[in-house]
Amino acid sequence: MIDLHCHTLHSDGTDTPEALALLGDQAKLSALCLTDHDTLGGIPDFLAMQPRVKVRLLVGTELSCHFLGRSLHVLGLLVDPADARFQGRLQELRLRREDRNRRMILRLTELGCPITLDDVQAHSDTPLLSRVHFAKALATRGFVRRAPEAFERLIGDDCPGFVPRQELSPLEATRWIREAGGVPVVAHPGRFAGGGFPWDDAMVDLQAQGIEGLEGYYGEYRASEQAYFVRLATRLDMVVTGGSDYHGAHKPGLRLGTGRGGLKVPDDLLDRLETRQKLGTYR
Repeated sequence: MIDLHCHTLHSDGTDTPEALALLGDQAKLSALCLTDHDTLGGIPDFLAMQPRVKVRLLVGTELSCHFLGRSLHVLGLLVDPADARFQGRLQELRLRREDRNRRMILRLTELGCPITLDDVQAHSDTPLLSRVHFAKALATRGFVRRAPEAFERLIGDDCPGFVPRQELSPLEATRWIREAGGVPVVAHPGRFAGGGFPWDDAMVDLQAQGIEGLEGYYGEYRASEQAYFVRLATRLDMVVTGGSDYHGAHKPGLRLGTGRGGLKVPDDLLDRLETRQKLGTYR
């Protein structure tokens, strides 16, 4: 059993990279890929755990793209952490995120919910701030009762306090990932634009832009969703991946390897992923 999608406190998770590696070992995973948002900051500490654990530790990240008017997440699996150009590109994304955060502070103030960047930073152990940290700050200041309510009323995608940031196109994201030696994969397509979205057509479009796979196994899929996406990937000759999208305490009940229920990502998917990596890279 493998897990190719998880997060640490270097983006919007709560565990350290070291703790994540140990959890993967305890779950008896054969492979675990760290995919923090827009950063490889946790990778050195994560890989340094390899002599202490049996689970194979792999490198990845998760990039946000603009697709059909919404945010689409693309996993960059098996990227080279030593690729200086890719690291520079991730730094550019972090600067865009910081600009968005400043604009969101102003928007929330206009809405009668004044918080500061210091308020938000108090809820993060690293410089990278996400909406999860905004939600906690809003709850701490009493503007919402609980952090999830902040997403429901203030900072969710369609809420008045949400401020979009300049995102990559899928074409840009796939080029960046492939030039860093990785495989670009659509993350949790079943969570994009709600049920009934015409993925048969959309995935053909994304494949034409360089996407090479999709997350057919996911920690919160229903059985019917999993079956549908695995069939779609097979029909389009795309690689299938899977993961829990573990975030620690930020997603209670979601566990490495098993998700919220019966998730079990087959080991042989990693073999196919690595074969695609060798065939598909621009390097």
